[in-house]
Amino acid sequence: MSADTPTAKHGPSLAELLLLASVFVIAACGLVYELAAGALASYLLGDSVLQFSTVIGVYLFAMGLGSWLSRFVERQLVGVFLQVELLVGVIGGLMPAALFVVHSLLPPGEATVFRVLLYALVLLVGTLVGLEIPLVMRILKRHFSARYGLKDLVSQVLTFDYLGALLVALAFPLVLVPHLGLVRTGVAFGLLNVVVAVWALWLFRAELRARASLTAACTFSFALLLAALLGAERLTTWAEDRFYGEDIVFKQSSAYQRIVVTEGRAGTRLFLNGNLQFHSKDEYRYHESLVQPAMAAHGAPKRVLVLGGGDGMAVREVLRHASVEQVTLVELDPLMTTLFRESPKLAALNGHALSSPKLRIVNADAFGWLEQQAETFDVIVIDFPDPSNFALGKLYTASFYELVDQHLSAGGYAVVQTTSPLIARRSFWTVVTTIESVGLTATPYHAHVPSFGEWGFIIASRRPFRPPTQFPPGLRFITPASLPALLDFPPDMARVPTEVNRLSNQVLVQEFEAEWGKVH
Repeated sequence: MSADTPTAKHGPSLAELLLLASVFVIAACGLVYELAAGALASYLLGDSVLQFSTVIGVYLFAMGLGSWLSRFVERQLVGVFLQVELLVGVIGGLMPAALFVVHSLLPPGEATVFRVLLYALVLLVGTLVGLEIPLVMRILKRHFSARYGLKDLVSQVLTFDYLGALLVALAFPLVLVPHLGLVRTGVAFGLLNVVVAVWALWLFRAELRARASLTAACTFSFALLLAALLGAERLTTWAEDRFYGEDIVFKQSSAYQRIVVTEGRAGTRLFLNGNLQFHSKDEYRYHESLVQPAMAAHGAPKRVLVLGGGDGMAVREVLRHASVEQVTLVELDPLMTTLFRESPKLAALNGHALSSPKLRIVNADAFGWLEQQAETFDVIVIDFPDPSNFALGKLYTASFYELVDQHLSAGGYAVVQTTSPLIARRSFWTVVTTIESVGLTATPYHAHVPSFGEWGFIIASRRPFRPPTQFPPGLRFITPASLPALLDFPPDMARVPTEVNRLSNQVLVQEFEAEWGKVH
């Protein structure tokens, strides 16, 4: 049976099934390109809800534009569809690699060119993806009109379209990115688009006028993407080496983030989604400031909870106190705790704290874990990444601090790492206002960490904070004599009026984006 002959009504033909399967593949590929662009924008421009929102918005607009443009395709539907598939496969498949390379070649802090290229590619790929489904519908209608009325046609095509999108939405964060990485994921799905073009070439070979040139185009596209797939790891390594400026000793994408550890003459650095988390040359300033004032002020803490801080540095500081009997570390990403427990070099940085018999590691979402537990703690150390998106912003809300309050012992202290009170002044004081809104006393302080600049912390408690008169031996930064200066805020960091950060408004994420956006 040729592809031009209407099918019998008793069952779908092979050609029908392959075309419907192509809808599934097309939807999967289209969503991968959208998610990859959003993830890359978030990694390279800052982990922000703004990046995903704008990428998705532009992509959906472009798909609408492509659907509208499909009305002007009147002849050679299969030939045009085949060409669109090849273009989508090559441009969409190579988009993550191209963005990585361009970002690596740009001077530090120069993001305008990258943004222009990002949105130009998103617009182009989205437009091509928007052309695909209308063309498939028309091909099905033209070649299988005996089976499909308009109602059945739309129902069949959209069913396969949404199923493909669902599969990729689940697989992208859980399977594809952790195991393939963004570059290889893009290229692999680009190859799938080319495969769709190849089977369209075979199915409709009888009616295609330029079979030789189309065959050559398919062969070239497949070879190009296959070469890119084989060289993806080398390309990613080169791009990340240029981006981080030091030798990368570990890199892996988990279901939650991209983890990169670099090694240079000055020491070891940890990056999560491209954002610096610590530098071994000065991390002691940050972690001593985070942990020691609250621990020492308590006097004799026995049960301590650390939320975040999967690198084990905060746990190291907690374990300096002989009174501690048990530490519970709640870290979302199991890859972090495994890496910093089992890597000899990284475990040495945290003093092998993650192997301590006093430590219990829980890999879970801190918000959900607190909701399900009834334990109380003498000290709670909160060491989350900055509130750069809504998922992180919920961990700085009044609802979260109410949970923290419920888990504090009567004389307990909680301490929160909070962004720079100098660069993100309103963001810092928003956290103070939010802590106070749940009835806790907030004691803000700050410390200079060369890798970050001026950095802020807040102690939350039911009783007033009294500066301790002694700290554990072996500290390199904080002393009873230096602590009063950390509690003093000069005029350029002094308190400003701010709103309470709630789950219903997430004002902190907006403040954070606005203030740090001026720096980037």
